[in-house]
Amino acid sequence: MPAPKHGTSPDRTDSRPSRPHRPPRLPRPFALWREVLTAYAAPALTAGTAGVVTGQRDLAVAACTSIAGTSAVVAFLVGTWLRHAGQPRRWTLTTPRGVLTAVLVITAVGAAALLGWFTAQWLPAHTPVPATPWLERLRVDLPVSAALATTIVTLRWRSTTTAQPA
Repeated sequence: MPAPKHGTSPDRTDSRPSRPHRPPRLPRPFALWREVLTAYAAPALTAGTAGVVTGQRDLAVAACTSIAGTSAVVAFLVGTWLRHAGQPRRWTLTTPRGVLTAVLVITAVGAAALLGWFTAQWLPAHTPVPATPWLERLRVDLPVSAALATTIVTLRWRSTTTAQPA
């Protein structure tokens, strides 16, 4: 016995009242404070939860300090640079989104990696600051946090802007 068809027949669609056409939803405007808050809260909650669940106290502490802090600072710096006082640079609007994101991520990761190396390696060797395990974490925490924050902020910013004709 064939299964009954459950569909809308052409006659039935004609009897339905038509819905008014809704315009497509526009993306929320880029709000730097919201991006910075999200850049801090997301890694703090996810890495902090992972640290608590797995019993890694150092991860739970790093989640709220070096990981989330780096994300928030990088989100602020990249977002401020992209907005450029309300007038974005023309090349940031015309460059393909993937290329723009890659360029900014490579730049941010490079700077964060240098800062992580400086803090973990150079600082204890040239100052009275002792070498500790949490300093070693910075060599990984800073570049990873910078990469994620830069990617998200750049893609979010780019989705709220449109290229203006030259």
